[in-house]
Amino acid sequence: MEKTPYRASLDLFSVVSGRTAITSAWRDRLPVLSGQRVMLRELRPSDAESLWSVLNTEEVGRFISRPPTTVDGFEQFIASSCTRRAAGREVCFAITITGYDTAIGVIQVRQKNGRFETAEWGFAIGSAFWGSGMFEESAALAIDFAFEVLGVHRLEARAAVLNGRGAAALTKIGAVQECLMRKSFRCEGKVLDQGLFTILDTDRSMTQTARMFRAEQVH
Repeated sequence: MEKTPYRASLDLFSVVSGRTAITSAWRDRLPVLSGQRVMLRELRPSDAESLWSVLNTEEVGRFISRPPTTVDGFEQFIASSCTRRAAGREVCFAITITGYDTAIGVIQVRQKNGRFETAEWGFAIGSAFWGSGMFEESAALAIDFAFEVLGVHRLEARAAVLNGRGAAALTKIGAVQECLMRKSFRCEGKVLDQGLFTILDTDRSMTQTARMFRAEQVH
């Protein structure tokens, strides 16, 4: 996959390590969240081809809702995400490598029950980047944004019980499995059990995510 150099002129404003005083401006356009190795930014129509390339694979789609199967489908997904963001219902960031514009995955945060007090998040990243630590860094940025900007108090994620890698990734960033949701997810013609994982605003100081950001500030 070709890596396109990062073009700051395409972005509205930047945020360092997810720390920001932005309140409602995200409804107009998402900020850039900058980490050491990854950047999260607004999805663009031009991301459709790269997202189709890295996410429309058997490994990535095995335990998640099936991504679009065509470039046109990803263009529609991006347009719909921007519409829901403008309506204040969802944010969806493109995951990129620092210094490059090429999208290698996405992270979504969706409100539940018409409010962001409780939100659900999901993520997908190209399998070539699994085990690289890029998910953990991307998740830390997205989680900080959810709690500090969107005002989330409870952040939920679901992972198929058979998806040991996904469950381990959630646990590593501090999520707690609260329950088993039996036969709650239909995927590839099968109905699978899922674990419900949560992060609360009251226990964030104890998570690895919070510790990571404190360590960065020391340096």
